[in-house]
Amino acid sequence: MTPAPREIAPAAFSALILAAGRSTRLEEFKPLLPLGGETLFERAIRLFREAGIADVTAVLGHRAESLIPLAERGGVRPVVNARYDEGMFSSLRTGVLALEQGRRGFFLLPVDIPLVRPETLRALMAAFREGTTDVCRPCFRGRYGHPPLIAAELIPAIAGFDGAGGLRALLGRWQGRTAAVDVADPGILLDVDTRDDYERLRMTLAGDSEG
Repeated sequence: MTPAPREIAPAAFSALILAAGRSTRLEEFKPLLPLGGETLFERAIRLFREAGIADVTAVLGHRAESLIPLAERGGVRPVVNARYDEGMFSSLRTGVLALEQGRRGFFLLPVDIPLVRPETLRALMAAFREGTTDVCRPCFRGRYGHPPLIAAELIPAIAGFDGAGGLRALLGRWQGRTAAVDVADPGILLDVDTRDDYERLRMTLAGDSEG
């Protein structure tokens, strides 16, 4: 009988928070939007801390000076992408090249997806199987969401990706070695692009608190 693969400890993983954009559609700076008594940026940091992820890097760009103190207070490594206006993938390249070496994999979370639950990260780590899984993606009711957990071995390919087709195209390269991890977490699908999105998230958070 083949023994079950040994679960990998959270210390083996890193996290990458993308918080460099201008938030042009919302017309407010998304990382500093308040939600549940803290900013979206602080919520992202707390998410990883509660899941046991100690090594967290945040890619900053627009208004980086306003986020660096929050990053440092949260024990997060701030990395500034001077070319953030070129789009998200310039920040992704900057981020993966700044990750601490020696980790098995890393989570990738845009700062505007603030309601992910720590147990979702734990489920992804439990599903990660080095050598057989390149990407673990959370799935809620048949839909992929954030954050994916990506094997560190893919960093060179990610750093060389031109961004064509977005994150879906990038992760699609490893579809055959991707694990879809079912989670009871609608927060993996909820982002903040518009004012209506933001108000909807506030109502969702209020409802969860009451429940």
